[in-house]
Amino acid sequence: MIHNVLTIAGSDSSGGAGIQADIKAISASGSYACSVITALTAQNTQGVTHIHPIPSDFVTHQLDAIFHDLTISAVKIGMLNDRHVIQAVADKLQEYQPQYIVIDPVMIATSGSKLLEDTAISALQTLLFPLATVITPNLMEAATLTQQPIPQTEDDIQALIHQLQQRFSQPILLKGGHSPNTTTSTDWLITTDRITSYSSPRIQTKNTHGTGCTLSAALASYLAQGDDLSMATQSAKRYLTQALQHADNLDVGHQSGPVDHFFQLRSYNHIKE
Repeated sequence: MIHNVLTIAGSDSSGGAGIQADIKAISASGSYACSVITALTAQNTQGVTHIHPIPSDFVTHQLDAIFHDLTISAVKIGMLNDRHVIQAVADKLQEYQPQYIVIDPVMIATSGSKLLEDTAISALQTLLFPLATVITPNLMEAATLTQQPIPQTEDDIQALIHQLQQRFSQPILLKGGHSPNTTTSTDWLITTDRITSYSSPRIQTKNTHGTGCTLSAALASYLAQGDDLSMATQSAKRYLTQALQHADNLDVGHQSGPVDHFFQLRSYNHIKE
């Protein structure tokens, strides 16, 4: 059986991050992707120029349409632009009770563009975090959540990890893509009683747009298919690493392009030829 995975996020007009990346990652990792759009963005590989929020009542209508008809095995949550949308999403998740919820607290784009209003951060933590199976911040987002400086050294990262462990009861998958380590990319799965690291060689490519969206969407997909959190994390990390390894096969935009979500399909077509 193919499991249905819902992504709740913003749209990326360049196709590399947000809803578009989520749909690609969910599909490539073996699940069926459906979506609720929370915001429209005008963006490309060079950055975000405009954001058009979707009204919270229309977000609610989208959620009702999905849950009234589809059996949803897992939900991935990305960009939520304001506290009204956060409240709407929290209300519907409590109503429909999906088994797995992966929250990617999208606050700052890789380009540095701000994507979440300041007033929404506390609502995100209060209303949505308690519902999460796992929360997947990057280093910048984790620093914002803990009100700490962005880590600059490996020691800083370890201190941040312990801050997250003490502050949150929900599992945290801390994404280390922005760490100062130039040879290894490490993510950390943090629970109240354990810290597990997942490392892979750092891929030297400029095409890293949407990596956070891709990892969290794949994680939701593997959870939907029955993997436990540790196994799903390993599988999602492996998928993203391979998508990064093939990213330079793409020629998208002038700066940070996307990863190659469908590298497996291209490899299969190449073998057929």
